[in-house]
Amino acid sequence: MTAHIIQPGGWLGLLGGGQLGRMFTMAAQSMGYRVAVLDPGEQSPAGSVADRHIRADYLDPEGLRGLAELCHGVTTEFENVPAKALDYLAAHCSVSPGADAVAIAQDRIREKQFVRSCGVDTAPFVPVLAASDVDAAPADLFPGVLKVARLGYDGKGQVRVATRDEARAAFAQLGDVPCVLERMLPLEREVSVVVARRATGETVTFPVAENGHAHGILDISIVPARVSPAIARRATEAAHAIAEGLRYVGVLCVEFFVLPGDDLRVNEIAPRPHNSGHYTIDACVTSQFEQQARVLAGLPLGSTAQHCPAVMVNLLGDLWFPRRLAPGAADAPVEPAWATVLAHPAAKLHLYGKRDARPGRKMGHVTCLGATVEDALATARTIRAELGIEG
Repeated sequence: MTAHIIQPGGWLGLLGGGQLGRMFTMAAQSMGYRVAVLDPGEQSPAGSVADRHIRADYLDPEGLRGLAELCHGVTTEFENVPAKALDYLAAHCSVSPGADAVAIAQDRIREKQFVRSCGVDTAPFVPVLAASDVDAAPADLFPGVLKVARLGYDGKGQVRVATRDEARAAFAQLGDVPCVLERMLPLEREVSVVVARRATGETVTFPVAENGHAHGILDISIVPARVSPAIARRATEAAHAIAEGLRYVGVLCVEFFVLPGDDLRVNEIAPRPHNSGHYTIDACVTSQFEQQARVLAGLPLGSTAQHCPAVMVNLLGDLWFPRRLAPGAADAPVEPAWATVLAHPAAKLHLYGKRDARPGRKMGHVTCLGATVEDALATARTIRAELGIEG
């Protein structure tokens, strides 16, 4: 199959106005493309840097028509985009990823079943569509985690359950919506692989990232991951197999659990660039966002070679509310000391242009580069301490 090429100067469209869209927009513009963003927010990270911001709901007929008439190709920056919007756009221009692939990633039940159909392991699980499914669940799924099948992210929509009674209560707490109950696994590490695939089938993978989370949100990524060569190879092969099985077109992230004995299990897939791939902007020949633009424009993929080890630290809105405030002081946001961060020559600061800082909100990231992983980690630890990031 040959890919239709959109030449620089043409318009690329984006559904979603968040930070992933902002970084895609900047990458596409650096290649000479113009970008139109469809997003309902008045102020959005992507909309503020795009060549055109179509402020409309994702299902707004006029907004979708305007995006389709202007753009030669459209992509997304989040997986919960309505399938109807993708179907409408696909009838008028090229869309990647396709609605079918996104629909699988939107539903944990379908996602886990699909991953297994690719010959890749997941945690043991059962679908929970009614309270009776909890009663019928195998006893070896406890203790476990009950997760909503749709719209869960950053640890939201998940409840740890030790017993069947707790699982019934959690199912009611989550609103009696479709869920999956999966066994709690003895994790040694969490890793992820970002893969890019063209319509032609050309596929590349980025180095494996080792990820640490805090309160369900990605806290730090270490690349290359501190895992055995066998685990790195198997994770890369599994990500490639999933992208092929989906006939995926675009950038995809596959997250894994690493268990004792080099046991590897897929946790979930994200049909878009991923937080754990942000290091690619500064540490790789081609970033995940440039790959996304290349795929959408029908261009050959770039090299994923890593220049040097990197550690990415997420910057959340909590930093704007230091606990050092005097008793009785107003809880007003305080801009962090970015000059302190940039005093480290190998630190690369990325802020997302969000005007309102809130605890738990992703406001930016800093990537620390080094001759070795240990060097990059040392810089990251120092910066975290200077900013007051715990852990």
